[in-house]
Amino acid sequence: MPFGVDEAGKGPVLGSMFAAAVVADPEDLPDGIADSKTLTPQRRERLAATLRAAEAISIGVAEIPVARIDDPETDMNTLTVSAQAQAIDAAGVSDETGYVDAGDVDAERFGRRVEKRVDTDVRIQAEHGADESDPLVGAASIIAKVARDAHVVALNTEYDADLGSGYPSDDRTRSFLETYVQRTGELPDCARRSWQTSSDILSAAAQTGLGDFD
Repeated sequence: MPFGVDEAGKGPVLGSMFAAAVVADPEDLPDGIADSKTLTPQRRERLAATLRAAEAISIGVAEIPVARIDDPETDMNTLTVSAQAQAIDAAGVSDETGYVDAGDVDAERFGRRVEKRVDTDVRIQAEHGADESDPLVGAASIIAKVARDAHVVALNTEYDADLGSGYPSDDRTRSFLETYVQRTGELPDCARRSWQTSSDILSAAAQTGLGDFD
């Protein structure tokens, strides 16, 4: 049975990255499958629930937490390879062929790296924009994005705050980080400390503190 793989949450400054693998006959996929970025949150959640409820569809999800992302011994390309391979293993894929959304400028190299990390024998074709062109990768993008969204909701509850999307460009995310650092003097555990946004906010808070002594 063919499979598709994609990840969500590579770029945020807050929280984990997730990858998902979907194993299915493309004809068994529900109508409306598309790149998750083109769908509303409500549509994504409905499609994810339908995918998970289908007996003919197997799904695997992997989470890469902040601690691994901040590890100086690794990088995001390697972590994306690891996440996709873990998702494939979690889906129970063996001796199959699938498409993955390439997480490297060199798609062929990325595909080879994922193949080597999977525990079983698989054949992988990596393509840029595969979440738009391949329905199984599109389905995987939906599962991964819904997992990431649920993670952010849980963080909102944990910190009793609006964290926004977690992306550096989100004003709500930056406001949460700035307020947290101003109040505690440090970053929250959910922040990716290796991200430039985190460094900038810490530096700005330190400068503000020095200004108090002028």
